[in-house]
Amino acid sequence: MANPLTAILHQCRLFFIALQFFTRLPIPRWVGFEASWLQHASRYFPLVGVVVAAISGAVYVLASWLLPSAVAVLLAVAAGIYLTGAFHEDGFADMCDGFGGGLTRERVLEIMKDSRIGAYGAIGIICLLAVKCMALAALPPAVVIAALFIAHPLSRLAAVSLIWLMDYARDEGKSKPMAQEMRTGEFIIAVVFGLLPAIACGVLGIFYWATLAFAAVAAAAAAFWLGRKCQLRLQGYTGDCLGAVQQLAEVAIYLAILSSFQPPVRFY
Repeated sequence: MANPLTAILHQCRLFFIALQFFTRLPIPRWVGFEASWLQHASRYFPLVGVVVAAISGAVYVLASWLLPSAVAVLLAVAAGIYLTGAFHEDGFADMCDGFGGGLTRERVLEIMKDSRIGAYGAIGIICLLAVKCMALAALPPAVVIAALFIAHPLSRLAAVSLIWLMDYARDEGKSKPMAQEMRTGEFIIAVVFGLLPAIACGVLGIFYWATLAFAAVAAAAAAFWLGRKCQLRLQGYTGDCLGAVQQLAEVAIYLAILSSFQPPVRFY
């Protein structure tokens, strides 16, 4: 039987490997590196989202002391983009270009691999960031941080679901080491860290349970819709697809939360 301390240390290493892969944050030297660890680190992708939410939320709090909420939101979103190296935003833009300009599977993959951004990608990422910032700015300032803590982990769980359910579409790629077959037990770990912040918000009474359920359904719907497109066009997914799912699911969660704060519209 494995030593429990050794097992815990290994799980810490997997988390730090995921943190290093998905963010710019430095990790301790003692973590080390083995290529095989990448395959199992994706289970902590939602936990990386908790870290991103914490830093983005801290930027929002500091900025909101001196600046209007809308400006604080913009700075918080910018902090998240800088922290992740625009990793997921780039994937969303590449997927917009590939799916918008490619007619065959090979052509779509070729366009998505090109580092240059096209019209579809530029328009897509501008619209996505605009909706993201406007949705957060429209929320009451007191709940913006809670929304960040729900959206970042849960949207990353939506992306992880593609790794669990689908095949990688390329023979090679930057994300392939983390996109090998994901075991059900690993996915359950991702589910726990993806849902835990939302459950905490429900227990603390920050949001109604119905709002949290709607946010989860919105994220799942975004993952299903884009995942189905990836399966039909590519017979699988790529790293860009994971980034696109994360971004779309994040926006869908913000919109779902925002809708719970809107008064019903009367048409008579």
